[in-house]
Formats: sequence, C-alpha cells, structure tokens
Amino acid sequence: MTSPPIRRIAHLDMDAFFASVELLRQPQLKGLPVVVGGRSRSAGWLGNAKLEALPPEQIPLEAFARLHSYTGRGVITTATYEARQFGIGSAMGMMKAAKLCPDAYLLPADFEQYRAYSRRFKAIIAHYAPKIEDRGVDEVYIDFSDVPGGQDEGGYLLAKRIQQAIFDDTGLTCSIGVAPNKLLAKLASEWHKPNGIFILMPEQVTDRLWPLPCKKVNGIGPKTSEKLDSMGIHHLHDLAHTDAQALIDAFGPTYGAWLHRIAWGHDERPLVTDSTPVSMSRETTFERDLHARADKAELSALFTHLCERVAADLQRKGYAGRTVGVKIRFPDFRSATRAITIDHHTQDAAVIRQVAGQCLKRIDLTRRFRLLGVKVDNLLPLEQAQQMDAKAQQQPKAAQYSALQLSLPFE
Repeated sequence: MTSPPIRRIAHLDMDAFFASVELLRQPQLKGLPVVVGGRSRSAGWLGNAKLEALPPEQIPLEAFARLHSYTGRGVITTATYEARQFGIGSAMGMMKAAKLCPDAYLLPADFEQYRAYSRRFKAIIAHYAPKIEDRGVDEVYIDFSDVPGGQDEGGYLLAKRIQQAIFDDTGLTCSIGVAPNKLLAKLASEWHKPNGIFILMPEQVTDRLWPLPCKKVNGIGPKTSEKLDSMGIHHLHDLAHTDAQALIDAFGPTYGAWLHRIAWGHDERPLVTDSTPVSMSRETTFERDLHARADKAELSALFTHLCERVAADLQRKGYAGRTVGVKIRFPDFRSATRAITIDHHTQDAAVIRQVAGQCLKRIDLTRRFRLLGVKVDNLLPLEQAQQMDAKAQQQPKAAQYSALQLSLPFE
C-alpha cells in the first residue's frame, strides 16, 4: 500500500502583467514608473501620426504622456513595480495617482494584446500540469499533486520549470506559491514577488500564517476587518484563538465558521477546471459625470457600444443568456441595478440593447451619473441554449425583441 500524494496546489500570478507586456514592446520604459489605464489603446493614442508609425521601441520618452497631464475619472489597470513604490496600485483613481507620482509615464490599455499573452502562458502551464483553474487573464491555480515531479522539493522544481518556460517563450516573469491548498498558495505567491517561488510546507503553515493581518486573506474585506478590529482581533493568530461560536454569533453560521477555518489554514476547495461563465458584462466610467438628457447623444453611443461588446464576447466564447441587466453608478458612488429575464437565450446585440433599455427605464436618471454597465446572466453554451429554447417554444421570440422600438431615457 502506498500513501496518497501530499496535496500541493500552486498559485501562479504574472508580475505586473499588463505593464510587463507593454515593456516588451517599449523597452525604453524599463526601470521607470509606468502606469496603464485611463482608456483603451486606439489610433491616435500618442497624438502624433509620425511617432505612431515608428517601431514601438523607437518612440522617444518625451512622446509618452505623463500622469500629471491626465484629467478625468479613469482608474489604473496596473503599474510597474517602480510606480508601486510611490503607493500607486491597481483600481486607484488616476488623479489620485498623479499626486503620488506625477512624472510616471501613462500608457493606454491594449486588452487584445494582454489576452494573446494570457493564452500563451496558460498553454505552457497546461503542457506541464493540465489540471488548472483559470482565475482571470493573469493568474491560475495549478494542481501539482499527481504531476510528475510535482512532489519534488515540495513542488519547487516543477514551479521553476514552468516559470522558466514562460519566460523563455514570452519574456514575462511570474511568481508562484505552492502550498497545501488554494488559500495558502495565493498568499505564498505574494511572498517572493516579483519573479519568485515560495514553497509552504504543511508543518510551516501556522508559523507563516498567524503573524499576518486578517485583511491579507482574500475574502476578508474592509468592513469585516473593521469589525474584527473592534473585537480585538487584528492578526490571524488572534482569529485562530477566538472561539468559533463567538465568530458565528458575530458573522453568521457560514461566514463565521469560514473565518475560523481559514485562520488555521484550512481550505478544502477543489480546483474548478470547468470554466463555464455565469455572466458576461461590460462597463465604462466616464471622464466626467453625464446626464441622460444633456448628454443623450454621447450616452446613446456608449450604451450601444457596451451592448455590442457584450454580444461580441458571448459570440466569441459560444454562450447565450436569458437575463439582461444594467448598472448605473452616481457621483456619490451609490449604484443602481436593474435586470429583466426574457423567455429565450440571446447573444444578439439588438436584443441585448433593447432589453437593457427597458432596464434603464426603471432607474431614476434625473441625476448625473459616472458609470454605465451592461450585463448578461443565466448563460448556457449556445447549442445547449438553442436546444432548450426549441423545446420550450416552437417559434423563438428574438425577432419580437429586435423589432421593439424603445424610447430610452437618453434618446
């Protein structure tokens, strides 16, 4: 009889992924504070056609925008480690970041390029360890447990081979944490960034985990952290030694019990290798607050574009959905959402736009707002959705929605 292999889960996180991709084609920016965000790359992004015609690596530094010249409501997608030293981070407002590091170079995002590199590094990982949970464009969980070499030195040798193979193929670096479960692996991948590997053995768990502030755990947000602080619970050591019933009384049976388990490093979640999405959405934050009547032409175009992008995402990935929703965010950061479920699945932009328009009419748009989003839920693979709709009704109703003439609040 042989004992089952020790569970070894890796979390691989690409280092400053979007910024690193940009530096591959614009190496003159290496070693400098660079932020990516604000808008998507398009023709005219430099404001000089002659400079844009140059190979990217030949664009002079003075041609790139600086953060101090930015005005608007955009947020940072990512930043190089040189920019992060100033306190700049992902999802930070651009105007706030400009106060921290005004001379940082500003690049627009190029999501098509990032997705292409994402596919490349994930294909490399699959060659070495096929059991993967995709967590987004720049991170994955990998099960090393039964992979040849996955137990050697706690998984270090396999992690090193994957890390080197990604660099050789793409020129990009990544950081990898290997631990007994997903919770610990995600924490471990942060401990030797950038371009690092950290192996957390089972007997090391509490020594490494307990000194950490509770908020370091993914799933403990600001409100929970604040409530834990009020209870005198500041670090995971405190949390682990708090009576489980006290946590359940304070946070409810499910979340309270989870808090107690994770403080001891317990996490039995399996890798989710079936990446069927439950929804697809697109949203945009405006450069300035817009009003449904005063800015109706601009809003109408933005709304149509969002619906078309959601439809394109559904078509490209082969899904259709039944629930269409919208989101509005006001200047005080309060949000309003509305959704309508129709009697068939769709991936058609016209149907999505018209149902989303009905949702908009259920929101009070007398105030200005700063964000608009469109979402499609209740997704199924297209063929399965078509079969379900065919059984439910003889004649699909999509044409009826396409023919609707709705008067939207900003039309």
